[in-house]
Amino acid sequence: MSRYIELHPVNPQARLVTKIVDRLRNGELIAYPTDSGYALACAPGNKEGLERIRTIRQLDSKHNFTFVCANFAQVGPLAIVGNNAFRLIKRLTPGPWTFILKGTKEVPRMTLNPKKHTLGVRIPDHAIAQALVKEFGAPILSSTLIRPGWTTPESNGWEIEEELGHLIDVVIEGPVTSTEPTTVIDLTDDVPEVAREGAGDISLL
Repeated sequence: MSRYIELHPVNPQARLVTKIVDRLRNGELIAYPTDSGYALACAPGNKEGLERIRTIRQLDSKHNFTFVCANFAQVGPLAIVGNNAFRLIKRLTPGPWTFILKGTKEVPRMTLNPKKHTLGVRIPDHAIAQALVKEFGAPILSSTLIRPGWTTPESNGWEIEEELGHLIDVVIEGPVTSTEPTTVIDLTDDVPEVAREGAGDISLL
């Protein structure tokens, strides 16, 4: 069974955040709330964690894993960002958006789309998600927690603990801002293309 931890939605307890991040660094898998449902996360170089996410979500090799960042400065080393993409990401973040971009050579190949060499980047507007990434000191590898056959992400930590706790090391209880997944924008050609409409308002594009 997982360890079930409740964090304050506005001021997450620093002591508990540190313990959770230590477990991330030690190769464990967590489920945490964001501004667009729950997500799974592991450390970027954690191959086993990556495969566990694939198994839980039943993902194929074409899936773009997302690097969740605390701010735009953390995006630069991960992705190739053109001028149009730069302006759009700066304008829309933080918020419930995932941007698909070409990865740089610094990104572990196992986290990239094998053919397109792309990845997702995201800067959430959520106190718990931000606290985890800031404590980790670098982006964390993440994927929205949508169960196979479902169209919306998980939105309650206690339900995840009851039904998926045996597959996850840490489940964080906290409110989500929206029960819709992120809006996904493909920026690989520096021109925005909506790949999935979700919590992010596409009228803002």
